[in-house]
Amino acid sequence: MLEFYKNKRVLITGHTGFKGSWLAVWLQQLGAQVIGFAQNPYSEKDNFVLSKIGEKITDLRGDIRGINQIKAVFEKYQPEIVFHLAAQSLVRQSYKHAVETYDTNVMGSINLMEAFIHCSSAKVAVMITSDKCYENREQLTPYKEDDAMGGYDPYSSSKGAAEIAISSWRRSFMNPKDYATHGKSIASARAGNVIGGGDWTQDRIIPDCIRAIEANTPIEIRNPKAIRPWQHVLEPLSGYLLLAQKMWDNPVLFCDGWNFGPLQNSIANVWDIATQIIADYGSGELKKTSVNDNLHEAQLLTLDIQKAQSHLGWNPRLTLKETIEFTIDWYKNYKTTNIYDLCVNQIFKYITI
Repeated sequence: MLEFYKNKRVLITGHTGFKGSWLAVWLQQLGAQVIGFAQNPYSEKDNFVLSKIGEKITDLRGDIRGINQIKAVFEKYQPEIVFHLAAQSLVRQSYKHAVETYDTNVMGSINLMEAFIHCSSAKVAVMITSDKCYENREQLTPYKEDDAMGGYDPYSSSKGAAEIAISSWRRSFMNPKDYATHGKSIASARAGNVIGGGDWTQDRIIPDCIRAIEANTPIEIRNPKAIRPWQHVLEPLSGYLLLAQKMWDNPVLFCDGWNFGPLQNSIANVWDIATQIIADYGSGELKKTSVNDNLHEAQLLTLDIQKAQSHLGWNPRLTLKETIEFTIDWYKNYKTTNIYDLCVNQIFKYITI
């Protein structure tokens, strides 16, 4: 990867977000010319802010819903590879702002693809959606890439709709059969519940736990039995980076949908994850709480990753225990440590495991 990404012009949408900021750090370390396009970060304690990665890349502000804004970025900076992460990414928030969720997640993806199609330099686009894009039947069998798209809540269904749009645009305007004519390769990537340092978003288990611990209040768990495929942020990012490289080398073979999730032994319920967080942090207590809004949230969702394992040669590196250790290490040290160095050290540790 070091050789491949060096001096490549890489655009990341959503680079101020949790996953986007980690991807920006990793690509900057790989020697890429990183261009970031996003709205302002969520908080002053976000990984993007504390790592100061914005000072090391081209840091642009804008809204993916504005097609002229994103087209102008493509025209000016002529990216070669695109990672599209900009999104409204919260299930519960999508109930309050359903139209905005669809506008961002569906039309934002379409705007990005339209800009990508008309930019001569752009060759590869990895569109990041979610494991929640699948029509979740709460089944024990993990979902494969060719399972039906769907989603109960506005967030999940918006990601399913984005996947359908990506497939349509690929077949209609970037068909692999016509690659010699258009020169474009576009894929989608779906990841499970991603955790790691620097995420302070509301209604996510890690930030909620850390806020409660720091405030010396009980950690309120509203959905303790919900089962999720937990993975550290570096796991799917390694998959995205590898996928883009494979697409560059063989654009017709790899332009498809891909799952990036943990091994089966990293699937656990929310209560067990919170219990391990307390053990690693060294303080905190749990409290079950009832929720009166009756909003639907999935209880069981897992991904089948055999396709990425067999065709990309990608495999998860971290155990669930290591995933939580990496995560809590960030939160225990963010007030006293150089966060950029901490991120780089974790990336190095990850790739050498």
